[in-house]
Amino acid sequence: MIIHPLPWQPRAARLSLLAACVAAALALPAAAQDAATARPDNLADLSIEELANIQVTSVSKKPERLQDAPASVYVITADELRRSGARSLPEALRLAPNLHVAQSSTYGHAISARGLNGSNNSGPNKLLVMIDGRSVYAPLFSGVFWDMQDVMLDDIERIEVISGPGGTMWGVNAVNGVINITTRSAHATQGSLASLRATTNGADAAFRQGGRAGDASWRAYGKVLQRSHSETEAGTRVNDAWRQAQLGFRADWERGSDTFSINGNLVRGRPEQPEPGEISVTGSALRLDDLDTAGANLTAHWERALDGGGRLSVQAYLDHTRREVPPTFTESLQIADLQLEHTLPVWGRHSLIWGANLRHSWDHVTNSEVIAFLPEREQQTWASLYAQDEMALSPDLSLTLGARIERNDYTGNEFLPTARLAWRLSPRHTVWSALSRTVRAPTRLDVDAYIPGRPPYLLRGGPQVRSEVARVVELGYRGQPLAGLSYSATLFHNQYDHLRTQEIDPTQTFITFGSLMEGEATGIEMWGSYQLTNAWRLSAGFTALHERLRLKAGSNDLAGPGSAGKDPEHTLQLRSHYAFDDRRELEVALHKVAALENPAVPGYWALDARFGWRLRPNLELALVGQNLNGGHGEYGPRETRAELGRRVGVKLMWTN
Repeated sequence: MIIHPLPWQPRAARLSLLAACVAAALALPAAAQDAATARPDNLADLSIEELANIQVTSVSKKPERLQDAPASVYVITADELRRSGARSLPEALRLAPNLHVAQSSTYGHAISARGLNGSNNSGPNKLLVMIDGRSVYAPLFSGVFWDMQDVMLDDIERIEVISGPGGTMWGVNAVNGVINITTRSAHATQGSLASLRATTNGADAAFRQGGRAGDASWRAYGKVLQRSHSETEAGTRVNDAWRQAQLGFRADWERGSDTFSINGNLVRGRPEQPEPGEISVTGSALRLDDLDTAGANLTAHWERALDGGGRLSVQAYLDHTRREVPPTFTESLQIADLQLEHTLPVWGRHSLIWGANLRHSWDHVTNSEVIAFLPEREQQTWASLYAQDEMALSPDLSLTLGARIERNDYTGNEFLPTARLAWRLSPRHTVWSALSRTVRAPTRLDVDAYIPGRPPYLLRGGPQVRSEVARVVELGYRGQPLAGLSYSATLFHNQYDHLRTQEIDPTQTFITFGSLMEGEATGIEMWGSYQLTNAWRLSAGFTALHERLRLKAGSNDLAGPGSAGKDPEHTLQLRSHYAFDDRRELEVALHKVAALENPAVPGYWALDARFGWRLRPNLELALVGQNLNGGHGEYGPRETRAELGRRVGVKLMWTN
């Protein structure tokens, strides 16, 4: 089934829509003002203490208190998402202080953790992203097409963001972090929800309906969006306007000790290509046309609670994506994935979990004069087996040992071990440390790419490319000295080897990919929250990173280490949430990102704000402003990158 984006109106119509939203809200009956205005005891959905005790699953694939988790993990809650005014998943991920989110166009983003955001000019490729257990990384280049991950934010339960290696539990490519997005059960999304948003650079609308059918709960949704084009710092138009439509559903039900879930999504988008004009290859001038993107996925999950606290689960999903990038290439990709996971009942001092994963892809790339992937059609298989044992050395000291063996078609077997030690000084204070080894396996871009698409080639894929390896040491502390104060701090040191390079062939006739770069990355991540009063909460986050990358003996890479590390030396975020009463709230956020060197991007400050007004128990109006202190660029060359300017908008959300 193909979803055709709806026609969109010009900028004047969008501004009219924005004004109409405000007028409709202000014209509501005065009864909306009769709601109670007494200040409740707890105005936030979760208190600081409740946040410390929230259950996370991404670290060890089993529920555990965030306070006890031996990893650098930040949880974005549903309430944080609502208060932020985010319009998309990448915007929502700016809430995580342990991520660097850089926007290059209306739909293009580079998102990374702990560095290597350049990865030799192919973008970040060391972050594993999952939505309800379905991996969304692209096997073509190990990155993520963020424009196609158009999750309905109002349906998200939480986002667990791990910075640091996650290969043992999640497999190759979870080198510098894991983003695990969990949506709400259909049981929790009954009734209706409708939202309409208009901003100075676009609009979007969404509708969701939930209900019951026998013992099962279900929901279905649809959403559409439109974004207008950006401009460069010089005022030149960037061809990055974007429109997209999406449909999806989810159903959940229980039967005895078994739980079942099934969900699916359909998406169709038409983004413009940000680079204006034409591209010249082998003497031919080829026009850059609009992209055409489409996707469909279906995920089924079964879980059984076993006697003694054990658990057995099986998940399978099918994923189809098609991405036409004229005149460069068109890719059609199908993925089938099967996962088995078994948590054994606690045995003495041991808590053991093991699992297996089988993944197969069918990839077809239609080549062009610009680039060719040879062969055009290729199938790949990934198979892995993992186990992890958490041992209680004492009531307050635990040691976790785990390992995964994963086989891929390019480099064969990869070994991904980890050791984690957690010392609970008290129920509110935990010190942890970890040693891990993880890898990023080669992709079709590394091995099969040829530029231009016909001889003579200037660049050829490297059949001898090796897996990029990271050996990581971490030391962390998580504390809650007061009921209203919590903080987390992590020191890390990454030792990299076999990073990808662009080597000149001995014949001096073309460039090929190699693995002749190494180096280190050392840094710190810190964040915390303080509940000053029942109505006022402050949050802060800070990261510092120092990368030292170098070419190994024998390398003749012309780009040098600077093409791999396009990362700020530090980032800072400050957030303030104030609830005037149970109907009105104000969220203010200030972000600082240090300058990037290659290509040069100046450092910037960004001020965002959202004012929410619950006009009725089931009707909310939100006024949102982004980059209120002025525009800035975030990623890419100065001549072509989008300048993110001041933006204001309004959102109206109705529930029933």
